[in-house]
Amino acid sequence: MKIRLVKGSDYYTISPLINQWWGGRNMSDMLPKLFFDHFTNTSFIAEKDGQIVGFLIGFLSHSESNESYILFPEIRMDPNKMSLTRVA
Repeated sequence: MKIRLVKGSDYYTISPLINQWWGGRNMSDMLPKLFFDHFTNTSFIAEKDGQIVGFLIGFLSHSESNESYILFPEIRMDPNKMSLTRVA
């Protein structure tokens, strides 16, 4: 498992998958590309064997210096091969 910072181009990989990862719910509209362009220092991608298996979009508060916000902590799970405890 490799954890790295998000890149703008990751949007094009994740956006088509997000609805599937959320069980068919329409979630892709809640994850605009601007998150992948403007929060690159505080957002992360998890990769396994070169494939994106998870991501976390986060940013620091500009009005409260000791607060941050996490949006879309997502882990793509294969129930036969991986559990949340193994990812952590």
